[in-house]
Amino acid sequence: MTIERMITAMAGLFILISLLLAYFASPYWLFFTAFVGLNLFQSSFTGFCPAAMIFKAMGFKSAAEMA
Repeated sequence: MTIERMITAMAGLFILISLLLAYFASPYWLFFTAFVGLNLFQSSFTGFCPAAMIFKAMGFKSAAEMA
């Protein structure tokens, strides 16, 4: 699995989990949902993504490196 696919999977999972927590526990979990969305938005413009740096340090490859 490439870094790019791992990031989208992780972001989707975090959003779903935070929505469930907001529904069942506290609406304040929606701030975490907003944080994930804003991070995805800014990384589309800047190319900076902390999760990508972590996955790269763990040894995973990006799509460009696999081609």
